[in-house]
Amino acid sequence: MKKVVVFTGAGISAESGLQTFRGSDGLWEEYRIEDVATYNAWLKNKALVLEFYNKRRKQVIEAKPNPAHFALAALQDKYDVQIITQNIDDLHERSGSKKVLHLHGEVRKSRSTSNPSDIQLINGSELNLGDKCASGSQLRPHIVWFGEPVPEMNHAIYLTKEAEIFIVIGTSLEVYPAASLLDFVQHGAAKYLIDPNSQLNYPGIRVFHEKASIGVPQLIDKLLNLYV
Repeated sequence: MKKVVVFTGAGISAESGLQTFRGSDGLWEEYRIEDVATYNAWLKNKALVLEFYNKRRKQVIEAKPNPAHFALAALQDKYDVQIITQNIDDLHERSGSKKVLHLHGEVRKSRSTSNPSDIQLINGSELNLGDKCASGSQLRPHIVWFGEPVPEMNHAIYLTKEAEIFIVIGTSLEVYPAASLLDFVQHGAAKYLIDPNSQLNYPGIRVFHEKASIGVPQLIDKLLNLYV
């Protein structure tokens, strides 16, 4: 089976009702990054950080996968599909995708502040002050905050180098190091980008100027007919 690697950003979940970060109605229009999405913010005001992610978590739980998510899941019938996502929601998994690597963490999980390998599913939508791991340390959102290392980046690069087909969906390609993945796609691999507002000028990439719910099913239909 051909190896397909799909790199997704906030744009694929926007049509499920989840706000993007950099759009005109993005989350950073309401909050300052330095107040809710950095380790210093956590040290300064844990309650505000937890409140921000509790709101996001509730939105994620209420959201439903859209046609773009389901189209990617359908591609697994004939391809070896690996998704690498910048998104912290679980819509890929809930649509049926089996192999999903989260670069920036998962909002429905928490982790211990004393033991980063102690990661657990949050029961419900809230994580609050006083919620502790087994060793007694406060739990924090299982999120890679701005300025923190991206633990899964090397794994993502390895997977990208294996891609025979590389698809980018709904990302501005402005957040590094994740945005650099395109540079690791092997020569000769087919490359596609689906984003209605993209102005990317990258050699050898075919651009679909469509929103994800339209462009992804269109591309998947082509792949199911051309690469079998």
